[in-house]
Amino acid sequence: MKKLAMMPLFLFLLIIPLAACNQQTKEEIKKVRVAEVTRSIFYAPQYVALAKGFFKDEGLNVELTTTWGGDKTMTTLLSGGADIALVGSETSIYVYSQGTNNPVINFAQLTQTDGTFLISRKKIENFTWDQLKGSTFLGQRKGGMPQMVGEFVLKKHGIDPHKDVKLIQNVDFANIANAFASGTGDFVQLFEPTASIFEQEGKGYIIASFGTESGHVPYTTFMAKQSFIRNNKDTIEKFTRAIYKAQQWVKSHSAAEIAKVIHPYFKDTDILIMEKAVDRYKRQGTYATNPILDKEEWNNLQNIMSEAGELPKRIDHETLVDHSFAEKAMSK
Repeated sequence: MKKLAMMPLFLFLLIIPLAACNQQTKEEIKKVRVAEVTRSIFYAPQYVALAKGFFKDEGLNVELTTTWGGDKTMTTLLSGGADIALVGSETSIYVYSQGTNNPVINFAQLTQTDGTFLISRKKIENFTWDQLKGSTFLGQRKGGMPQMVGEFVLKKHGIDPHKDVKLIQNVDFANIANAFASGTGDFVQLFEPTASIFEQEGKGYIIASFGTESGHVPYTTFMAKQSFIRNNKDTIEKFTRAIYKAQQWVKSHSAAEIAKVIHPYFKDTDILIMEKAVDRYKRQGTYATNPILDKEEWNNLQNIMSEAGELPKRIDHETLVDHSFAEKAMSK
């Protein structure tokens, strides 16, 4: 009888540590809101980090939202709608140049080349860049990295984008592909997987890569407000470590393996198209193999912005880039 009487007390004492353990686990899981500028195979390492559980391994619950456009993504970050943004580094320069006591800091690089491809409406067997002269070019948003890199590459090949082609820049980022499909423009810049989908469906043909033409640049990086980084150093370090693990995984695995892992984030895209797109990016060295944004890349970015007439002023690398978290991630 005494044993039976003691049973409720024993169960109660057993439940207390279990409850405490569950409570501790909940407290250890940190929610991080990430706003990505677009949904693209261009960002494969990010989806690998999510799909392979690299963020979860670090105790992070990453909530991903696609905000469709650099201006919208930065607005979301600055207004507190996201903790971290995945967007072009040029946006951090624009914010800083407008005057702020809480600048946006780049802490982990994801891609190191432009991710767009030149698409022609008609099939061109032997393409040369001067064939763009006199054509209608459906460009990207003014001041955004795709457009600035596009202009940089055209000028590199002796084409004045504002004189030698009819440049269209008034189409919203999310609607550029649809505008081209409906008949606007002779040429367009598109990211993957849209570029390969268009080619498969006969809506256009990939004839050149802006990534191979422009060289290394911090095209897309993870960034956060200085105040968030200062108050959440442990979170930023864990986040960067997960990204680095994903970058190394992408580096060491085939395009087919990568496509299979990230397919849940592109459910409506044929996996063979995804494999082709990943292979294109891997072959041209688009995916950064570590999260460090170095000075050479930073300077190349500002050169491209300056060439496009969009650089407010030159900003030192140390002012808007903190690669200490990347270095720690790599050292471990």
